[in-house]
Amino acid sequence: MNKKLIAVAITIGLVGCNSSDSDTQDRPLQSELKLSIAHINDTHSSFDEVKSSFVNDYLLKGQPVYTSFGGHPRLLEAANIYRQQAEDEDQSMLFLHGGDAWQGSAYFKLNKGKMNADILSQMGLDAMAMGNHEFDLDNETLAEFLNTVNFPVLGANMDVSADADLSGANNLLPYTLFAFDGFEKEQVTLETMPYDRPIVAVVGMVLEDMQSISPETGDVEFFGEIETAKKVVAELQDHGIDKIVLLTHLGLSRDIRIAENVDGIDVIVGGHSHTLMGDFTDLGMGDNGEYAQIVNTPNGGKTCIVQAGEKAQAIGHANIHFDVNGNIRTCEGGNTLLSSDTFYSDNMREDDSLLSQVDKERVEVFIEDQKNIEITDEDEQLRSHIDTQYKPELDEAYGETISYIPQEIVHERRPNDGGTDEHGSRVAPIVGEGWLNWANSDAVLSEVPFSQVDIALVGAGGVRNSLEAGDLLEGHISLELLPFSNYMSIMEVQGSVIKELLSSTITTSLKDDEHMGKFPYTAGLRYVFNEKVAQTSGEFEVLEVLSGDGDWVALDENTIYTITTTNYNANGNDGWDALADAQSVSVERYDVVGKVNSVEAYAVDRVEKNGDSLTAIYTGQKPDCDASGISCSTDAQAVIEYIESEHPVLEDFDELTVTLNLLER
Repeated sequence: MNKKLIAVAITIGLVGCNSSDSDTQDRPLQSELKLSIAHINDTHSSFDEVKSSFVNDYLLKGQPVYTSFGGHPRLLEAANIYRQQAEDEDQSMLFLHGGDAWQGSAYFKLNKGKMNADILSQMGLDAMAMGNHEFDLDNETLAEFLNTVNFPVLGANMDVSADADLSGANNLLPYTLFAFDGFEKEQVTLETMPYDRPIVAVVGMVLEDMQSISPETGDVEFFGEIETAKKVVAELQDHGIDKIVLLTHLGLSRDIRIAENVDGIDVIVGGHSHTLMGDFTDLGMGDNGEYAQIVNTPNGGKTCIVQAGEKAQAIGHANIHFDVNGNIRTCEGGNTLLSSDTFYSDNMREDDSLLSQVDKERVEVFIEDQKNIEITDEDEQLRSHIDTQYKPELDEAYGETISYIPQEIVHERRPNDGGTDEHGSRVAPIVGEGWLNWANSDAVLSEVPFSQVDIALVGAGGVRNSLEAGDLLEGHISLELLPFSNYMSIMEVQGSVIKELLSSTITTSLKDDEHMGKFPYTAGLRYVFNEKVAQTSGEFEVLEVLSGDGDWVALDENTIYTITTTNYNANGNDGWDALADAQSVSVERYDVVGKVNSVEAYAVDRVEKNGDSLTAIYTGQKPDCDASGISCSTDAQAVIEYIESEHPVLEDFDELTVTLNLLER
């Protein structure tokens, strides 16, 4: 990578460029171009296939077909098929990743960024956007990842010059340029680009409010998405580049906002909102909006927006036809779920539930007729590499069995999404009860000055997956479900703060294309929230707290309640602003970490806000998660202990505390 480009161009989103000779300089070749873009996003370390199912009224009498989707060996196989097609047709092609490759599986918990660097470097990626989860550890670890991968990671609206770890990182760019000659391409810079070939710019865009979602951003600065996009596009156009792809990790709603406000962006390849664009109703997965979504730009142009779901289950493929002036004439394609060729009639997936040969052939014929699902082999070499290098340690790390799950327990961030009802996730309530039970244990109450903890609040984004049927192991909780190594916070807040927190996060989540990680689930508190204006506003019908004698009573806005949640959400991250604001001057709060046979509590004085960054200021020492004998994963440990002691057989709760009634979409 060109070091000058890293140092100078990383700030052009703010300062622009004033090239006095821009009208006379040579220009890249202006010509029509047909570009194939394969794309993935939010893969979250899902290197193995993900168990899933689909259902169709005319297939197997409307019963679900249980199988597995995706995994990186299947993604690679599918990408290689697209590459071969493009090469056979001498068509230009890019393979792009919309960010959040990190976090989400036990592989990441065990290997940090090293396995991601290894596997992603074997995928043939041309570029990746910087996702918020790439900041989950620390910038030293992130720099190691960046220095190892063989593709650029992009973020035009971030300035790393003041960060000791990232300022010299390889492969970190605001944008990269590709010169095409049919299928053949060359990665170039403004200084080295040729003038006899068409140039495509791929520009990275990251969350402008990254620090409110990812606290471990070090000394990196983040700038406005729209402002930066306008200035980078102007800079590229000033150099004669008229084919511009924005590679983002912003979520669909922000992608649309950029397209509506910025001219000159032809394609946005996105991530963050986990949107599997396309109509998947034939598979029982709903209609997730048109692929591709075409948005009118301010001056009458068109921007094509695509995104490909989550957890490496699907790959997107868009064919874009640029005219001679760099405008898109067509943008067509779709997302394809990459299915295993093994199918079961039962979610336990035991040998006796394998489909008969006749039923299997029916399923295969059905899939053959669908445009959005395909039986896909795994790349053998990558599968073998994962199984040899990483799988043995993974299998050993899962630990003891703590429960048995007779039927899958589903997690969905927002109620009514993903085939759920108005109560939404069935996993988040279990997490909440586990936290509340743990916070009220003698071991914890003996370390904090509270006699009782009333409420547990769970951010939907902190719960990472559904719980599969079968034996539940410790690692399913600590490595997969709650992998972030958060510790629990216990604090006093006024009822009005709780109401404002719930109201603001629920209201924001009414918008269908919003990032739903902020959506709140509860234990010890129940609510019914009714949407009144579609995707805009609503109100509580019920908002009650469970009293000490077991009765539900209305939440009193003037009463002080003791709540527990993770330190991440307690600080106000991910849109939980009401909690941060309530602690801006002082707070009665304790953060609790685990020790070998006990717990240890650390008093918090207040929460300090610097821009979008939120930091707990402790009255004395703060938790040292690297210290010997200290475990900061009390969020996971609390749930493990609760399930092991209270639920030898774990099933959905009969009484659910969250009800969100949405207007008909």
